[in-house]
Amino acid sequence: MTEHIIDRIEETSYEELESFVEERQRIIDTILLNSESSPLNARQKNEVHRILTYDTVLLQRMNFLRLEAQDWLQKRNQAKKQRNVYEAAYAPDSMLMDRRN
Repeated sequence: MTEHIIDRIEETSYEELESFVEERQRIIDTILLNSESSPLNARQKNEVHRILTYDTVLLQRMNFLRLEAQDWLQKRNQAKKQRNVYEAAYAPDSMLMDRRN
């Protein structure tokens, strides 16, 4: 599952990544629960370590998506502020006049 996401990490949307992280956490919880009664052998520990090496790539992608969303929100809020200036409530029969200095 992790390798599949890593293979397509640049095209992975935040929804896919969120779904992946939730599913992965369920699997990790199950492994931890099972390892209490039956400890992991060396091969299983190595496999877990190998999978965890991808965490850096996953975190980088999540951070990129977070920054992208943050940038979008800032631009949206800036546009909203600019639009609000021009959409101020004016009396319906008022006139706007420019004055030359």
